[in-house]
Amino acid sequence: MTKPLVREATPADTPQILHFINELAIYEKLAHEVKTNAALIQDTLFETDAKAFCLICEIDGQAVGFAIYFFNYSTWLGKYGIYLEDLYVSPEERGKGAGKALLIHIAKIATSNNCGRFEWSVLDWNTPSIEFYKSLGAREMSEWRIYRVDGDALQALAEKE
Repeated sequence: MTKPLVREATPADTPQILHFINELAIYEKLAHEVKTNAALIQDTLFETDAKAFCLICEIDGQAVGFAIYFFNYSTWLGKYGIYLEDLYVSPEERGKGAGKALLIHIAKIATSNNCGRFEWSVLDWNTPSIEFYKSLGAREMSEWRIYRVDGDALQALAEKE
C-alpha cells in the first residue's frame, strides 16, 4: 500500500468534495442539513480571497478523504489558530493512515504559520473518532459549549437594533 498523499484541493475536485460532504453528513446522521452544492463550493473554497481551505488525501492516486479548515484568532494567546471544520475518510479506506496524514498536514500548516492552536469539534457519540483523536494527543475541552445562531434566528439577530 502506498503512503497517503495530502494535497491542496483544486476546482477540479469540487464533485469529490461534494461527495465527501454528503458521505460525512450521512455518517453523522445529518444528511437533511446539507444545503451546499457544487456552485457554492466553487464560490467559497476557490475564490481569490477564500476564507476556508480544503485538502484532499489520496492513496494510490484515488481520493479517499478530505479536510476543510480555516484560520481563527485567540485573544488569550494573541495568535492565529486553525479550526478544522470537517475531516472525513471514506469507510472502506479507514485505518490506512489518511486521517492521520490530514491532521499532520494541518498541524504543519499551523506551526509554519505560528498558530497557537489547532482545534475541532466531534459529536459526542462518535467514539471511534474520539479515540483516534486522543491517540494523536488531542484533549477534550469539556468545559466549553458550542452555541450557534443560524437561519431565521441569524436573520432576526442581524435585524435587531
